[in-house]
Amino acid sequence: MYAVVEAGGKQYRVNEGNRIRVEKYDVEVGSVISLDKVLLLGKDDGAVVGSPYVSGATVTAKVTGHGKEDKVIVFKYRRKKNYRRFRGHRQQYTDLTVESINA
Repeated sequence: MYAVVEAGGKQYRVNEGNRIRVEKYDVEVGSVISLDKVLLLGKDDGAVVGSPYVSGATVTAKVTGHGKEDKVIVFKYRRKKNYRRFRGHRQQYTDLTVESINA
C-alpha cells in the first residue's frame, strides 16, 4: 500500500518505512506526527482518489531529525551598470520516517 501526502505545499509518494524530507515542522526529534492531507491511497485492487483529500486516511511518521539544505545562491547582475546583488538561502527541513498508512 502506498499514499500520496501533501506536506509543506509539496506532494510526496510514500510507503511504510520510507524516509522523506519535508519543510520544517516545530516538533521534537523522536516524536510521532500524523499527516492527514492524504491525496491518494494506492492498494492492490486499485487506487482511492480524494477530492481533494481522502476522508479518514492518515499517515503516521516519526521525526528523525532537523537540518538545513545546501545553500542556494541568488546573484543578480546588470552589465555596464555597476549593479550586483548577492544573496544566499538555506531552507530548513525535517526528516520523517513513515511508520504506517491508515486507510
